[in-house]
Amino acid sequence: MGAGQATSAVAGPGAVSRRACLTALAAPAAWLAGPQTAQAQGQGQLEEPLIDSVRTALSSAIANQAPPEPEFFSTESRLHYLRWLGTQSARLRGRKPEWEVRRDFLQTLWYECKRAGLDTALVLGLIQVESGFRKFAVSSVGARGYMQVMPFWTRVIGDGDPGKLFHMQTNLRFGCVILRHYLDREQGDLFMALGRYNGSRGRPAYPTAVLGAQRNWLFAERPTAPAA
Repeated sequence: MGAGQATSAVAGPGAVSRRACLTALAAPAAWLAGPQTAQAQGQGQLEEPLIDSVRTALSSAIANQAPPEPEFFSTESRLHYLRWLGTQSARLRGRKPEWEVRRDFLQTLWYECKRAGLDTALVLGLIQVESGFRKFAVSSVGARGYMQVMPFWTRVIGDGDPGKLFHMQTNLRFGCVILRHYLDREQGDLFMALGRYNGSRGRPAYPTAVLGAQRNWLFAERPTAPAA
């Protein structure tokens, strides 16, 4: 895909390349019917050599284990988050029946998405496709957890313990940082970055699946009525 088709973006829903939009619109309904796994589409993230500065930056992005407490600088931003939380919690209830589990998962996902500059609906769609929201999912090639992170990443930019990829915040942080890294490498082209995340760069099936699932998690607030 040429540079002219790239997008800079995942700041909000729909920020994808023209090609990705077209393929997403053609997504088969089966992708939205239930959990899918990454291995249906590719072989998982591929280990690639990283220059020292990139490895250091990624390691730093992983290292801060601050608790996922969203910060809000206005009442409206906090209300926006609470409305988002309520909407997504209702959508997720069938997969995670316990309220506390849903709340902790969604709060952590929100925190890690904002930290990495990713759209929450995109990451929720990716998780739907990758693991069907199963915390302990393991693929045929060993990818682990919600975002199906390959264990080699813990050696490249972590402490080398792949077991930690079953920890919720660790898995979401690795997955978001890796996706952000691929977006930067692809100069903002979401179609190509998703393919790289899945190990199927340039092929449409996986980006189509994720973009189709993303539509299940879009959140648009109703406009506020003007004050009388």
